[in-house]
Amino acid sequence: MTTEYFRWTEYTWKDPEIDWHKADTLVAGIDVGSVSSQAVVLADDRIYCYCNTRTGSNSPDSAQNALGQAIAETDIKQDDIEFIVGTGYGRVNIPMAKKAITEIACHARGANYMGGPSIKTILDMGGQDLKGIHCDERGKVTQFLMNDKCAAGTGRGMEVMAELLQIPIVDVGDLSLDVPEEPEPVSSTCVIFAKSEAIGLLRSGWTKNMVLAAYCSAMAHRVVGLLERIGIEKDFTITGGISKNIGVVSRLLKELGGIESIPLKPDPQIAGALGASLFARDLLLKSRK
Repeated sequence: MTTEYFRWTEYTWKDPEIDWHKADTLVAGIDVGSVSSQAVVLADDRIYCYCNTRTGSNSPDSAQNALGQAIAETDIKQDDIEFIVGTGYGRVNIPMAKKAITEIACHARGANYMGGPSIKTILDMGGQDLKGIHCDERGKVTQFLMNDKCAAGTGRGMEVMAELLQIPIVDVGDLSLDVPEEPEPVSSTCVIFAKSEAIGLLRSGWTKNMVLAAYCSAMAHRVVGLLERIGIEKDFTITGGISKNIGVVSRLLKELGGIESIPLKPDPQIAGALGASLFARDLLLKSRK
């Protein structure tokens, strides 16, 4: 069987202390991204269960799969969920969603819920793009900026590099820090050219760890450029899958001059789906009035 180095572990989570039957509202948010999809179910204003899975070949199936996995270990049936909001790359093609809301608004709302009202700047490091977002104390977006480069600075670019070097993607961050000294960043802003550059570096005698370090450093540098354009208001946090890559995040924070990133619990990767579920609850309560 061929090893797929780009694959990360899919997972689900459920809060065993919550009895959703006693909740006044049961809603869900589904975030179908270009690489991963998440579903979050809220019982009242508490996270009851969620799922993080790989996006498939089409948005409707990916949405159904994410929600199905999220509620699989519960006795919730899809019909029990009163309101669903879709977000992300495939938000307009989520058939069970009653409304679609942009991932920018949903990431801000989800980060605000997990990190608290003091958060003013959010960096979403996703599968196909990067976004710098400013929000107010309620999680409402006041300004945002997206990257203008290709996938070289995103999760998809990292998957390409993991596959090229035959290193499991979950190990990339740690291995990139295991180098005798920090190499120069790769120069390419296109994932195809970055791949060619990496092959050239390997042929010239660089180790895989050095190539990973150079690539993570380049990603961090591009992100800093985005944040410098939009500015950083305290407090700062990071959402999306790349937020779990210590090789990129540690270099990013170093370039930012010691700015700390507020950790998001339970999971920074569910911020979009969580924000969508919070919007779903608002819309459900509004419809009841």
